[in-house]
Parts: sequence; structure tokens; C-alpha cells
Amino acid sequence: MGPRALPERRARPGGLGNGGTLGAKLHPVADDGDLVALARAEAVDLVVIGPEAPLAAGLADAFRAAGVPCFGPGAAAAQLEASKAHAKAFMNRHGIPTAAHRAFTDAAAALAWPAPWPVVVKASGLAAGKGVIVPDDHAGAEAAIRDLFAGRYGEGGQTVVLEERLTGPELSILALCDGERFALLPPAQDHKRLLDGDRGPNTGGMGALAPARWPPTRCSPRRPPSWPGRWPAWPPRAPPTWAACTWG
Repeated sequence: MGPRALPERRARPGGLGNGGTLGAKLHPVADDGDLVALARAEAVDLVVIGPEAPLAAGLADAFRAAGVPCFGPGAAAAQLEASKAHAKAFMNRHGIPTAAHRAFTDAAAALAWPAPWPVVVKASGLAAGKGVIVPDDHAGAEAAIRDLFAGRYGEGGQTVVLEERLTGPELSILALCDGERFALLPPAQDHKRLLDGDRGPNTGGMGALAPARWPPTRCSPRRPPSWPGRWPAWPPRAPPTWAACTWG
């Protein structure tokens, strides 16, 4: 059986891996407006946005406003990834279980706060998957706080979340959604520590395993993805734009 014919794909140069994207044509573009214009000129069937920063900046909204189908949340929904402080407030507001936390925009206040539990120190904004520090002691937590507010991740670290440290296996549940319906993907585990034995700093991800082998049966979808449910009712305002993947 010969190789399966694939639809033509186009990619923006500069992203890691684009040079090896099978069958992709790379198009130099100056800004996001050029991307939208290119998609319209080429009658692109679907745009898939991977990085978080352009999603938070509203690139998916720009494509949709131009009538170009796009997979990726709008700027309002992307704040769940772009701002940990926003995501924590969202979870608290909607009764979604999450670790206790407190957010700070001032280093002195964060350093002076007597946390009632061991903390994880998090840059609230985007930090390429490296903005979470799991200190071993109080001194390590203080050093991480100072480091973030000193500009290690630029604007991404100017709000810092101090979160209750939880121990145990981590499980991620991803769902594809269209704004009204969702379909669960198999449970996954993301291995973030740099070294073996759960040692070293957190990274953007040292690998992932799916389906995860340990989750309880009640957490594991038994059927292939379908459309098993709808989002709960939102508050009486326009809901964020979704045509993307969300997680828990």
C-alpha cells in the first residue's frame, strides 16, 4: 500500500520543528496580521495555533473575525493558561477543587506572608513551562520569589502565586471542546522534573505518558472520544470563545 496522500500544510517559519514538518510550505510573515491575510489568500481550511503567547494575544480571535476556521481558544479563554492567578480565581469562583493559594504583585508582601503550608512558587504569567519552582525549604522559597520578581521571566513573573504544595502522582485530563460540547481524551501524566528520581528543576516537560496506568477506574474514559456532555451554564455574560483543548 503506497503512502497516504496528505493535505497541503503551511507553517510560519521560526518555530521549533517547522523545518521538519512533513509536506509543509514555510511562509515568511512579519506579524499576526500577515498570518490572517495569508490564510485568507490561500483559502486555508483550518488554522491550528500551538504556542500560548499568540493565543493569549488574541490571534485565534483575529482568525475567526476574518472568517478563517481556527483551533485554539480566544484571548479571554486563553487566560486560563496565560495567568495562573486568573485560573485559580476562576476555579475558586466555580467551585472547582484546587490547591490553596495566594497571589502577590509585590515581592516584599510575598516574602513577609506567613504561609500556613509548604509552598510551590509560580510565575503567574507565561514562562515556557519553566515558571514553577518546588523549593525544599523556606530559604529556597524566598530565593525563588526574589528571582521571579527580579525579572527572570519578564512580565510573566511580576505576579507570583504561592500555592499549597501537594504530593503524589499527577494526572492530566484533556478535553477537546467546541464551546458547547466536549470529548475527553485518555488520562495522561507529564514528567516535568529534569532528572531521574523526581529530582531537579521543573522543565517544560521531559515527556508524557498516555494513557496513564495508575488512575482510578472512575477517571478513565472507557469509550473512544465522543461528545458525552455539555459545559455547565456560564454566568449571565458572553462566555469565552472555545474551539480548543482544555485540561484538568
